[in-house]
Formats: sequence, C-alpha cells, structure tokens
Amino acid sequence: MITNNKGKKYKTIDKDQVKKLASLMCTYDEIGYVLGMSGENVKKRFKKVVDEGQAIGKESLRRAQFKKAVEAGDTRMLIFLGKNYLGQKDDPNSSENLEVLPWEEDK
Repeated sequence: MITNNKGKKYKTIDKDQVKKLASLMCTYDEIGYVLGMSGENVKKRFKKVVDEGQAIGKESLRRAQFKKAVEAGDTRMLIFLGKNYLGQKDDPNSSENLEVLPWEEDK
C-alpha cells in the first residue's frame, strides 16, 4: 500500500500490467476489473500509462495489417489500407468515370 500526502492509502499497482492490458486495447473498466478498482480510478491514476499502452497496441495492429497485406498478398487488406492511407475509393459515380469511352468499329 502507498499513502498519499492526505493520508489516503492506495493499492500498489504494477504499471507494466496496466500498460500490457492497454496494449491489448482493454477499456478503463476492463483494466479496472482485472486490477480490482473502478475504471474511473484507472483513468485518474494511469491515463498516461494507458495511452502509451494503447499506442503500442495500435502499432502492433498496424504492423500485422501491413504484413498480411504485403507479405501474404491479402487483396482485401491491400484494398482496405489503400482506401484508408492512400485515399483510394470505389465510387462508380465519381467524375473520373463519367467520360464516354471511344467506340471503334472492327474493319
């Protein structure tokens, strides 16, 4: 137990465990459940640690998506990443597709 300057006792919490749970994209309430405290208290005491853990989780997810798209050649993932990172889209009504193609007769 840790006592703050007002005499209130706090349960000792392992910050690495908080960060690991956050890297799995757990919510404050889920982290609190594991630690035996409320999600609000987790947010008050460990917001910075949770933010760092969630950033690590997002980085891992992004790395896995790129690996699946590029190394495994997953077409759906390539399309998803192209739309989200390159601004590509499937819009049959876009102005780029309105030009009539030339018609040529076979001679």
